[in-house]
Parts: sequence; structure tokens; C-alpha cells
Amino acid sequence: MSKIVFFDIDGTLLDHDKNLPSSAKKAIRLLKDNGVFVAISTGRAPFMFESLREELEIDSFVSYNGQYVVFENEAIYQNPLNSLKIEELFLNAKTKEHPLVFMNHLTMKSSVKHHEYIETSLGGLKFTHPNHDDSFYEGRELYQTLLFCREGEEEYYREHYPEFTFIRWHQYSVDILPAGGSKAEGIKKLISRLGFRPEDVYAFGDGLNDFEMLRTAGTGVAMGNAVPELKELADFVTRDVDDDGIWHGLKKLELI
Repeated sequence: MSKIVFFDIDGTLLDHDKNLPSSAKKAIRLLKDNGVFVAISTGRAPFMFESLREELEIDSFVSYNGQYVVFENEAIYQNPLNSLKIEELFLNAKTKEHPLVFMNHLTMKSSVKHHEYIETSLGGLKFTHPNHDDSFYEGRELYQTLLFCREGEEEYYREHYPEFTFIRWHQYSVDILPAGGSKAEGIKKLISRLGFRPEDVYAFGDGLNDFEMLRTAGTGVAMGNAVPELKELADFVTRDVDDDGIWHGLKKLELI
């Protein structure tokens, strides 16, 4: 295999209703038939896209925005959050009534029994409110934690916790990642394992957490529905995810 293509999930593989377009599924199959290696690169946890991996028969992926990387169903890179600092942040956030969701590679737990922000933001991904376990961070490696607060309120945490990177993905929710961690770092681990040259790496994305990924790829493709800043960075912009964006992008790249 001489080329590899990384696909983001939400707004890229999955449309605005969180469904996989038939044209995208067909395109992935053709990519494989053409000898192209296909991988997923997402902010999601591994347990949040198992059915998609099964449907597309993809067993290599970059998850948690680069913190947990799997090659052919084997974890090859793990970059957990600093547990002591997560505990400190949790206790601090508790005083501000900002709930968290703790996430490892298998599941997620909420720091509170119920919160509207958690239900709304995770509901948008078609996930139910996680079960409550405010000590889930103890003795476990966490690869991502979600902070729930209004826009702008994360600036306090950004200022006080330089050990972490904070990426807003919803009006009520922010990803907490190890500082310096990104999809790009996870991709580098995977392409190093596979021996691909940077110029043979392609990436499709639509969101703020796709910046580093598109910069790292030899060819970065922004979806038609991508944020304006990503479109400016991309090598080219394909159609909207709801308008067969994956199919048309791969056609333009002459990969299918």
C-alpha cells in the first residue's frame, strides 16, 4: 500500500444527522480495493465508534484526538492525562459547578448524577448521559475528560492548567487533552509504524480539532461544511458531507 487516508467522523464520515452516507461507504470500499490504507482519526473514544468501524471494516484508528492509537486492533500508543492534575481540576470545577465526564478507552463516567449540559452535548452525538462515578479518575488512565461550561468559561482552566489543552467542540462542552496532544501526533505514530511518507498521507476533516491533522497530512481536505478557518488551511475543499463530500473529494484526488 502506497497511500493512507485518515477520516474524521462527525461532519466528515457521518452526516449532520450522524448517519453514514451510502456514497461514503462505497468510497471507502473502493479505496481499499485500490490498495489504499484507510484509518479513522477522531476526537471520539474507541467505544463511541465501534459500530462504524465494523460497518466500514476499519481496524486502525487515532482516537481521543491522538491520545490512543490502534493499529489493526492493537494499541500502539497511549498518552494519558496527568492524574494528579485531573483530580485538582475536578475539585476546582466542582466549586464552580462545572461537571466533568471522565473517559478511558473502555467507557465514560460523569462527575454528577445528571446535568443538562452533559445530556444536550452528548445527546447530539446520540449518546445517553453517562452513569455517575465521581471517583472514576482514581487509579485509571484517562485519555480525555470533558468539561461542561458556557463559552468563554474554559479560559480560567486554560490559564491555570498549562498541562492540558482545551478544545471546545460544543457550546456546552470542551475536550481536555494532554498539552501538545493532537490528532497529528497520533497520526505520526501510525504512519511511522506503517512506513508511509508524509506526502502519501491524506486527511479529511471539518472541525477545530482537525487543524494539526490537515497540516501534518501531505494533502489536507476540508469538508464543505468545515469551519472557515479549516477551509483556509486545507489544500482543497470538497463538498458538504450531506452532498457526498467524501466521494467527490476522493474522486478529485484520483484515489477512487
